[in-house]
Amino acid sequence: MGILVAPSILSADFANLAADIKRAEDGKADWLHVDVMDGHFVPNLTIGAPVVRSLRNVTQLPLDCHLMVSDPDRFLEDFAQAGATYLTVHTEACVHLQRTLSQIRKLGMKAGVALNPSTPEQVLEYVLQDLDLVLVMSVNPGFGGQAFIPAVVPKISAIRKMLDEAGNKQALISVDGGINTETGSVVTAAGANVLVAGKSVYGATDVTAAIRHLHQCGPKNVCKAG
Repeated sequence: MGILVAPSILSADFANLAADIKRAEDGKADWLHVDVMDGHFVPNLTIGAPVVRSLRNVTQLPLDCHLMVSDPDRFLEDFAQAGATYLTVHTEACVHLQRTLSQIRKLGMKAGVALNPSTPEQVLEYVLQDLDLVLVMSVNPGFGGQAFIPAVVPKISAIRKMLDEAGNKQALISVDGGINTETGSVVTAAGANVLVAGKSVYGATDVTAAIRHLHQCGPKNVCKAG
């Protein structure tokens, strides 16, 4: 499997969101990453299901929705109806994680779990068969443009091993936070399949080139500088 690139619309121009989505599509992005923040679980407030519904109307790309919210169970049906493809919840926000993941799948979405930088991978032990995606946060969630935290790299390798040993080799590992050509090579070598990139895509002069360089961050490749 090649490396998937998911530009984060948190770094896009919200006044010209459809145009920025088209730029990502033209650049051969694989997914769009949508950060949903409630101002409670994380110290920022962004968008919700109505915006996801609008995004679905202008793109056929998979919508990778990352819920950084307290009590995410309240919103599962809303995002399913809005057209989310992947729905990722934080283990730190879920009281009954396995039940939440099962409900996401029942609603027709792919189920993901996000782990904050200080959350150990062992929290996934009893839900390994319920996962389509693990999102490893390489920054503390809440704001874009933060610096990559290298200490999370061993966690990526450990999660890949856990999933493989559980017979869930098809589950993807995504990394979000401070991803660029340099850090992209590091995390893919550790076992990541999906690179979530905001500033390094939408802050680039050439979005297509930025996405292409991230696609080249496979474990057998060295990313080309953008």
